[in-house]
Amino acid sequence: MNTENLIIVGKLGSSYGIRGWLRVFSFTEHPESLFGYKPWYIFKAGEWQEAEVESFKPHNQDTIVKIKGINDRDDANTLTNFEIYVDAQELPALGEGDFYWKDLIGCKVIAVNGYDLGQVTDLMETGSNDVLVVKANLKDAFGAKERLIPFVDDQFIKHVDLSARTITVDWDPAF
Repeated sequence: MNTENLIIVGKLGSSYGIRGWLRVFSFTEHPESLFGYKPWYIFKAGEWQEAEVESFKPHNQDTIVKIKGINDRDDANTLTNFEIYVDAQELPALGEGDFYWKDLIGCKVIAVNGYDLGQVTDLMETGSNDVLVVKANLKDAFGAKERLIPFVDDQFIKHVDLSARTITVDWDPAF
């Protein structure tokens, strides 16, 4: 297994019931697609372990999952708060102009006037649009340590070049 290619797609929550079920939180755009990626991996006790989904179902506002070999509440509690990883090659191909967050993290962000705003360290989902979290360079002339730039095509995001690992934005460096 190549662990360099693993990507976080969700997280196991608290146990549910007494038969080994757990709440699960999907980080995918369509939560149910989490169950189409196989196998799942978790990093437990200093090593990667495969977690095979035996069954899953919606329950109230949550989704619950049964992991093979986890048969009671105590076993389930040992997996609480573990992140779920899959091989990035399992993710579907994207259309033109669509990007996975994992591909944007680490990109250099440059304003249209050529000013280096820093590097994407994270993204946030706000409901209306995603937001780039850009960590400024150490010697930023504007004193900014971090900038939040809405990922809105054409308005703020002018060009994304994944091969050059750069994102060109229409953003005032003083903001």
